[in-house]
Amino acid sequence: MGKSVPRGIKSRAEYLTSNYPEQFSENFTKNKETLSKLELPFSKVTRNILAGFIGRLIKAKSKE
Repeated sequence: MGKSVPRGIKSRAEYLTSNYPEQFSENFTKNKETLSKLELPFSKVTRNILAGFIGRLIKAKSKE
């Protein structure tokens, strides 16, 4: 069994949330649209995984 979220996705998500904190939220759809607007060279699958993980990351930070 592989890891649920690869390390590369985690590091990219942490980088994006630290550089663009006001643009991301817990909402998957809004995160996906924001990643599309940033015009980063991510594939569709990578963008979706990133959007989901960013939502989980922000939700975990808000509980702290």
